[in-house]
Amino acid sequence: MSSIFFQLLQAVLMVMFAPLVLGFVSTVKARLQNRRGAGIMQPWRDIQKLFNKEVVLADHASWIFRFAPYVVFTATVMAASVVPSLLLDTPLSLTADVIALVALLALGRFFLSLAGMDIGTAFGGMGASREMTFSALAEPAMLMSIFVLAIGAHSTNLTTMIAHTLHTPLLIQPSIAFALVAMLMIAIVETGRIPIDNPSTHLELTMIHEAMLLEYSGRHLALMEWASAVKLLLFATLIIDLFFPWGISGDASLVTIALALMIWIAKLMVLFVILAVMETSMAKLRMFEVPQYLGAAFVLAFLGLIIHYMLEVAV
Repeated sequence: MSSIFFQLLQAVLMVMFAPLVLGFVSTVKARLQNRRGAGIMQPWRDIQKLFNKEVVLADHASWIFRFAPYVVFTATVMAASVVPSLLLDTPLSLTADVIALVALLALGRFFLSLAGMDIGTAFGGMGASREMTFSALAEPAMLMSIFVLAIGAHSTNLTTMIAHTLHTPLLIQPSIAFALVAMLMIAIVETGRIPIDNPSTHLELTMIHEAMLLEYSGRHLALMEWASAVKLLLFATLIIDLFFPWGISGDASLVTIALALMIWIAKLMVLFVILAVMETSMAKLRMFEVPQYLGAAFVLAFLGLIIHYMLEVAV
C-alpha cells in the first residue's frame, strides 16, 4: 500500500509542480535580465484564469478540435506518471518502458497537430506541418540516445535502466556523454524552448507549438498550456533519471522519500537554471537550421551507440 501511495504522490507532484517549473525558469530569466518578473506562481494564476473563462469555438470546428486538449493532457499525464521521480520500484514499474513513453507523447502530438489543421487557419496548418516534420527527426534521435543506456541494462524499461546505472561504478564514459548531449538537444526541441522555439512570442515566421494553440481559449487552452508544462518537467525528470539517478529512493519509507524529494528538486533547479542561462544568452535558430540541429543530435546519439558497442560490449 505504501508503494501505491508514493506512486500516486509521484504522479501528483509531476502534474501539480509543472506550472511552478515554468514560473521558476521565467523568474530566473527575469533576474538575469535585471527584471523583477511576474513570480513563480504566475503560470498557476494564468491556468486558473483560463479555467474560469468561457470557451470560444469556431463554427466549423469539429469534434477533433474539442477533443484534442483532453487527449493531449491525458497522454502527457500518463507519460509523466510512469517516469519515476522519487521511488524506483513502483506498481507501474513494469509499464515504464521508453518505447511506450515515446508512443504516448507521439499520441498527444498527433492530436495536437490534427487540431491545428482542423480549424482551417493558415497558422494552425503551418504549426502542425513544422511540428510533424521536426518530430520525425527528433524521435529517432531520442530513441537512439536512450538505447545507449538500454544496451547496457539489456532492457528498455526505465526502472531497470536506472537500477543498472545506480549499480554501475561512476566513470566518465564517452558513450554516455554523447547520449547525454543528444538527449539535452532533443529535450529542447520536444519542449519547444529556445533556440528551437520561443513560447513567449507569437511571430508567425517562428511559431511552432504556439501556432497550433492560437484558436484555443478557456479551459481548452488551460489544458494545453498545462500539458506543455508537464512535458517540460517530464523531460527534465527523464534526463535526471537516465543520467543522474543518484538520490532516488529504493524503498518506500518516509525518510528516504523525503530525502529523494529534496534531491530531485535540487537537481531540477540546477537543470532549469542552466536552461534559463542558455535561453538568455542564445538567439533563436532560423527555421531552416533546425533540421541540421536535429541531424547533429542524431549523429551524436549514433556515435554514442557505436562507441558503447566498441568499447564496452565488444570488449
